[in-house]
Amino acid sequence: MTDDMLELARENQRRAGLENVEFLKGDYRRLLAEVGFEDVEVEPTRVYTAEDARGFLVAEGLDPEAVAPAVDGRFMSAFVRARKPA
Repeated sequence: MTDDMLELARENQRRAGLENVEFLKGDYRRLLAEVGFEDVEVEPTRVYTAEDARGFLVAEGLDPEAVAPAVDGRFMSAFVRARKPA
């Protein structure tokens, strides 16, 4: 995550009233590898417009009009797969 992404994530966390959340700056693959995960894959699944994501954002207590400008009106989802040896 970049500094801008971290700032937005923390603002969304505050808006949603979440406390048990940690955001880490860096690359997912490297961060997971540092704590022992192997075979880390990040597979982008879809890029959503703010309008496409409206239902999800509202259900999570977020205001799409407030969030969309900060992310240039686009949201992305991804699968993160990793294996941690026993």
